[in-house]
Order: sequence, then C-alpha cells, then structure tokens
Amino acid sequence: MGRLIERITPFVVMDILSRARRMPGVIHMEVGEPDLPPSDRVREAYMKAVRDGRFFYTPATGLTELRERIADYYRRRYKVSVHPQRVIITPGTSGAFLVALSMFTDRDRRLLLPDPSYPCYRNLAYFLDSEPLVIPAGRETDYEITPEAVRETEGVGAVIVSSPSNPTGRLYRRETLRELITVSEQKGVHFISDEIYHGLVYEGKEETALRFSDDAVVINGFSKYFCMPGFRVGWMILPGQLVRKAEIVIQNIFIAANTPAQYAAVEAFDEGHLEGVRKTFRERRDFLYSALKGVFEIDAVPEGAFYIWADISRYTGDAAGFCRRLLEEKAVAVTPGMDFGSNETAHHIRFAYTRGLSELEEGVRRIREFLGL
Repeated sequence: MGRLIERITPFVVMDILSRARRMPGVIHMEVGEPDLPPSDRVREAYMKAVRDGRFFYTPATGLTELRERIADYYRRRYKVSVHPQRVIITPGTSGAFLVALSMFTDRDRRLLLPDPSYPCYRNLAYFLDSEPLVIPAGRETDYEITPEAVRETEGVGAVIVSSPSNPTGRLYRRETLRELITVSEQKGVHFISDEIYHGLVYEGKEETALRFSDDAVVINGFSKYFCMPGFRVGWMILPGQLVRKAEIVIQNIFIAANTPAQYAAVEAFDEGHLEGVRKTFRERRDFLYSALKGVFEIDAVPEGAFYIWADISRYTGDAAGFCRRLLEEKAVAVTPGMDFGSNETAHHIRFAYTRGLSELEEGVRRIREFLGL
C-alpha cells in the first residue's frame, strides 16, 4: 500500500485553497463546488429524517424510494427506461467510481481516460493497482477522446468519458458518444459515462449514455446541479448482471451511503429550483467567458459545467507559479492546469464560476491589474 500511495498525485489546487482560506478578501475561482444552496425541500427533508430517527443503515444499494425517484428522473428527462434495481446509491460519485473501477480494472486491465481530465480518475486507478492509460485530448480533437483511440488500444478494462467535462466544460457530440460506446463494446471494454454535470448545459443538449446502450455504466450525483456537495450522495446505473457485484463491494467498503442525506436527495428533483440553478450558472458563464476571452486564449468554449479552461502561454509557461503569484499579489484563487494531467497543462489554468457576478467582476478586474492590462 505504501508504494501505491506514493503514486497518488497531489493537487496543487489544494495547497492554493489552504492558503486562500487563511487570507482575507480572496476571490475563490479554484474549487468546483457550487455556492448555491439546495432547495428548501431538500433541507427540510434532511432535518425531518433526523428528527424522525431515520439515521440507521439503509440497504447497501440505497434507499428504495430514492432509487425509484432516480429511475423516474431518467424516464422523464431522457425518455429512457431504467429499472430501479439497476440504480445503486453511493457515497458521492467518488464512491461510485471506486466501485466501478474495482470491478473493471486491475494490473492487466487498464483504465483509458483523456488528458486533461478529472484527476481522481487516475488516482483511483492507482489505488486499485492499475496503471491508467492516458490519451491526449486537446484542441486537435475538440477536447474529446476519439473512437480511434479506443479502437487502437489493448489491455483496457474500462474507458471514462465526462460530458460536460472537467476542466473544459465541453460537451461530447451525440455521434461521438454513440461511436465511443459501440467501439468499447466491440472490444469488450466497459464504458463509464460521468454525467455529474448534466443539467448544467447552456449550449446544445446532453445525452445520457443509456440512450445508446443498456450496458453502459452511468455515474451521477447530487453535488453539482443539485447543489448538495456536502451531502455526499451519488448514484450509478449498472447493467443488471453487475448489481450484485457492486452490492458486495459497497457492503465491504462503505456499508451504505449517508441515510438522512438519502432522504434529502429524494426531494432534490425540484424542477423549478433546478432551472433557477442552471440559469444562474449560465449568466455567470456568459459574463466570465466574455470578460476573459480577450485576456487569455480560450479554445474550448464552455458549453456546460461551471469551468473555463484558459491558455496563459502568452504570459508564462508556469501555471503553478502563475496561480501562486496571482493569489499572493491579488488575492484571486484559480486552479493550475497540471492538476488535470500533462497534455499542454503547464500553460493552462481553470476558472470555476462558482461565485456571484459581483465577485467574478472583481476577480476579472484584479486579474487584468495583475497582468498590467
């Protein structure tokens, strides 16, 4: 285990966040955590669960009512049929990814993922003693992993695609997603679709991987669109033959997800509240993209999530140093690109528009001042 831990990549952004929290007046654009609250229904349901003494373990697969609610959500939102028994509740999406990768990867079956991408993917693979196979996915591929990349690789147990993606906010094209799933299945590779930013889409329309195959593994949760990050409730939708395997893993590692939080999540599908969340983040996206596109090169126009991926090479090739200086000199916290991989990430930074417009405006003003613009 000691050798495995040494392979885990430390996040520069966590050092930046730690320092930023000790400083006054910082504009926080570093961490992908929504600042908006969940609906009143969610908060009341959580408190009611505690008051009513509903804080004992649920089944490892999750609260039946919540699994049924999620299945109904897929029927209404995506027009796909999902049996509630295929829905597994997990401690956040991190728990879901750990369960999925424990079933699909090992020393002989690698995880295929794009670079740049969410850093915990590769670190979870390391935890499982599997060597991730990283494929460059930059402007030349529109920040998408291509079907050809999947077709040409061997020794792969699973491929992960996030759409909209972190850190770019890009949305996979429908046909690309369909072909990726087809090629994966032809090669006997499990396709994992990270759909945590579904709902936060401002251009185009997101598609669930279940639209194209019941064998796809879908992972989502309540942290982003539903504004419930600290509740730590996620879900995964599995092919029926994998449900029991996942249940056994959960029984041994987690026992079950947080019980009051599961009751709260039942009330999270509040369409009026959620549309307000999407509208707020779209307004922030529109402002920040417009304000920054003349300051940095932004070739990945963000269609969803709440991130902007900016090329700072006209100023420096040292993203980590840039972020540290920006914090110390102007009290603006952003994330250096190398946290997301190595494909041209040393001269990229990620902005999270998870603060109100007035703070974003002040952040842009300080950045321009920092750059002498």
